[in-house]
Amino acid sequence: MLLHDASAEFHDFFERHYAELARLAHLLTGETDAADDLAADALVALWQRWDRLRKADHPLAYARGVVANMARERIRSAVRERRRIALFWSRSPEQVAGPDVAAVLDVRTALARLPFRKRSCVVLRHAFDLSEKDTAAALGISVGTVKSQTSKGMAELERILGTRAVGDLVAGRRSR
Repeated sequence: MLLHDASAEFHDFFERHYAELARLAHLLTGETDAADDLAADALVALWQRWDRLRKADHPLAYARGVVANMARERIRSAVRERRRIALFWSRSPEQVAGPDVAAVLDVRTALARLPFRKRSCVVLRHAFDLSEKDTAAALGISVGTVKSQTSKGMAELERILGTRAVGDLVAGRRSR
């Protein structure tokens, strides 16, 4: 009976939060296909610990943290793979041309240029509308770190996208 209750609770948690966790993974990685996989993998990890997590105060915050950590590892793996391929195929480092203006105007591209922690803070604060406290809990960092990383991330987005574009993004969030 107890296992059935836990299974039903987890199924309910899955139904309520899967789409949000997949969206978080997509915004952190920029990969639509990987987002579903990361959300599913995170939920498998949660199921394996569900007996403890179901009693926690904020299992969703923990789930967001698992997704963020899995996304970070996916990005790190991709970067390592690209470096290996680049070392294999080129004898000297290539010069990177200036930024593609059309791509810079794309918010996803701009977010991808932010370091992971700044990107995570900006996405959780502005796309998911989480409080500083909830963002800190999801990422396992202090509220002060959330404040500074969000501020620095928004400043970088302003530099990349322009002040007006970032202002429009934040204003659009407030009007929802």
